[in-house]
Amino acid sequence: MRRALTAVLVAGALTGPAAAPAQAQEYRYWSFWNGGGTDGSWAYATQGPATLRPADGAVEGFRFTVGADSAAAGKPRAAADFDAVCGATPAKEGRKRIGVVLDFGTAADAPGGERPPKARTACAQVPEDASAGEALAAVARPLRYDSNALLCGIAGYPASGCADQVQDSDRGSGSGSGSRSPSADSGDGNTHEADDADDAGGPSAGLLGGGAAVLVLGAAAVWQARRRRG
Repeated sequence: MRRALTAVLVAGALTGPAAAPAQAQEYRYWSFWNGGGTDGSWAYATQGPATLRPADGAVEGFRFTVGADSAAAGKPRAAADFDAVCGATPAKEGRKRIGVVLDFGTAADAPGGERPPKARTACAQVPEDASAGEALAAVARPLRYDSNALLCGIAGYPASGCADQVQDSDRGSGSGSGSRSPSADSGDGNTHEADDADDAGGPSAGLLGGGAAVLVLGAAAVWQARRRRG
C-alpha cells in the first residue's frame, strides 16, 4: 500500500492536484505552501520543496493537516510576511534569506498521544541555489522521511507515522490509529536564524513531501476507489 500510494503521489506531482471523490479517504500529512505576495496570503505549492528554489525574500509555509486533497488542506495560520520573519536578519553576499512558517496544526488533527507544538517562524539564510527543502532543513531539524523519501515529520513532529489514513472515529478527537509518543520539540514560538543547510539531517535534496507530492492525495483516494471496484 505504501509503495502504491507513493507512486500515485509522484505521478500527481507531474499532473497537478486531483479532485477528490465524495467521501474520499483523508490523510494526516504535512502540506506545503508558497507566500502569495505582499498581502500575506498563501498559495498551495505546485512544486515540491526539493525542486522549488525560491528567491531571496520568499516565504514558504508548512502546515500539518488532515485532508483528501489540496482543496481540503489547512493553510498556515500565520501570514506570509517576510519582514516579520526575516526583517532582523541582515543580507549576506552569496546567500539568500527565506522565511519559513511552521504550523503544526490543531489538536483535532494530531495523531493519538501527541500534542502539536506551537506554531513558529524562522529565517533560513542559505546558499543562493538552495531549495525550499534545504531552507526547511536549516531551521527545522530533525526532519523525518520514509523509505521513499516522503517527508513525514518536521522538527520531530509527529514522532511516527507518514501520510496515515484517518478513520472517521479519529476526527475531532486528536486520536489516531496506534499510539504515539509526545514530540520532543515543544516549539518556542520564536524566530530563529540558520546560516547553513549543508549539515542538516535527512535527504533534503530528494524529499517528496509537502507540496507537489502530497497535493495529490485525492488521486490516491481515486486509485483506492477504482481498486475496490475492480
